[in-house]
Amino acid sequence: MSAVPDLVFLNGRVFTSDPARPYAQAVAVRGGRIAAVGSEAEVARTRGPRTEIVDLAGGLVLPGFVDAHVHPIKGGMERSRCNLAELSGLDAYLERIGAYAAAHPDRAWVEGGGWSLSAFPGGLPRREALDRVCPDRPAYLINSDHHGAWVNSRGLELAGIDASTPDPVDGRIERDADGRPTGMLHEGAMDLVGRVLPRADPAEYAAGLADAQRYLFSYGITGWQDAIVGPYAGYDDPLPTYLDAARSGALKARVTGALWWDRARGAEQIEELEARRARAEGLGRFRAGSVKIMQDGIAENFTAGMLDPYLDASGCPCEERGLSYVDPAELRGHVAELDRRGFQVHFHAIGDRAVREALDSLAAARSANGPGDLRHHIAHLQVVHPDDVPRFAELGVAANLQALWATHHHQMDELTTPFLGPERDARQYPFGDLLRTGARVCMGSDWPVTTPNPMAAIHVAAHRTEPTHEARAAWPAASTPFQPHQRIALAEALHAYTAGSAWINHAETEAGTLTPGLRADLAVLDRDPFALDPMDIGTTEVRMTFVDGEAVYERA
Repeated sequence: MSAVPDLVFLNGRVFTSDPARPYAQAVAVRGGRIAAVGSEAEVARTRGPRTEIVDLAGGLVLPGFVDAHVHPIKGGMERSRCNLAELSGLDAYLERIGAYAAAHPDRAWVEGGGWSLSAFPGGLPRREALDRVCPDRPAYLINSDHHGAWVNSRGLELAGIDASTPDPVDGRIERDADGRPTGMLHEGAMDLVGRVLPRADPAEYAAGLADAQRYLFSYGITGWQDAIVGPYAGYDDPLPTYLDAARSGALKARVTGALWWDRARGAEQIEELEARRARAEGLGRFRAGSVKIMQDGIAENFTAGMLDPYLDASGCPCEERGLSYVDPAELRGHVAELDRRGFQVHFHAIGDRAVREALDSLAAARSANGPGDLRHHIAHLQVVHPDDVPRFAELGVAANLQALWATHHHQMDELTTPFLGPERDARQYPFGDLLRTGARVCMGSDWPVTTPNPMAAIHVAAHRTEPTHEARAAWPAASTPFQPHQRIALAEALHAYTAGSAWINHAETEAGTLTPGLRADLAVLDRDPFALDPMDIGTTEVRMTFVDGEAVYERA
């Protein structure tokens, strides 16, 4: 390397995520790109009098993380609303909600979210509790997984929801024995209230994106795939927000938008999706070449699509097998057409039936159009039938993992496992099997469902226990590894969250590895996770984050 670098990272360890040379000692950056990766002696002697030295202080520098499944604008907006995400228990929730309502008397609705299903018996909050702190004003609070909402009596009234209101085909109104709504709305029933909520103005969406970008940078995340770019659950379409931010230069991260597939419609929307994709062409930082199809719900409310029935409270099979939001036969045709038109398809699939339906549709697309390089992927993959695990590699379908969920925690142990039974429980989150059968793997957080902290997720992927000592103490079962035979190596998890997710976004020629010539998107960790006690990996923190060699975050 003849030219003098702008930045040199020394005195630590380098994880490149490049299989050709996974580890090194130092990195040099020039003109916003990786200039050299090598030994400390090799890189140090290239520096000049104006080269800035970044002292790793024994920490680790690695490619910037890329979150392959996240909802940043929603997350940013929720942080500015009534945010319950860091609280626990009904009393704490009600105190925060009451304080928020008192502090914002000008807001027509009390909106926010982040509450946990595990805080309520059976995962079911009631309107009467909300009525105590919001007696005269409507309240609508989305739970942490965004598959349900807690609504007070005034909110139900304004939405016209009463005992005579039928359940929508894609959701359920929770009811008392007399049919009266309890205040819990599942899945598509959320839209019954969402459609009467006051609409946020464009400035609030822009502020949400700006806050989310700052927050994600603080975790070393330099790119992502937004998993719902379209109107959903009371939120408007964020596409204009992304387009404005990309054009103005406010968007510094590298982002792919997954355009929302409206499950109430059919193939007629594909032309509209093409037009929406075209609006993002030539913007550099933002692309919109993916389509998000939500094929089922979640296991906790029995809406995840299962091959066999759920169990009831006594352990006997019941009638519920979950939902298929898109008819499987129609899905095969839609996916084949999306594939033909060059769209990547990004599936939400939790249950084993939904996973199989997604794989079947991708097999149909491959049969109709031949193999391609669109990099279709299926997110979540909570329960996968053993027969379907090898199909990921066979079909060239990537597994998009949300590793934080793969532990013993309150919601898993009390609201999920008892209703799956031991056979399906043993199949949950088969990360190791997917890798062993040759599947490509990427990782994401699903924030604001769970924290966007990649190191917390990487700890879980590698150890299948909760990522912090505090979390393990709060739920002692979380110290026991959850299905430990599905653990993956630390290096495999880091690779999935960097190079794997960059590849999903078709960005591997720009970022994802510390390879000379690529963009200098990187993160500096305060410690080397390879040198830590395994139970401390999740406590590793990001000191600095760089995009194109520019520091976009530095810990105070």
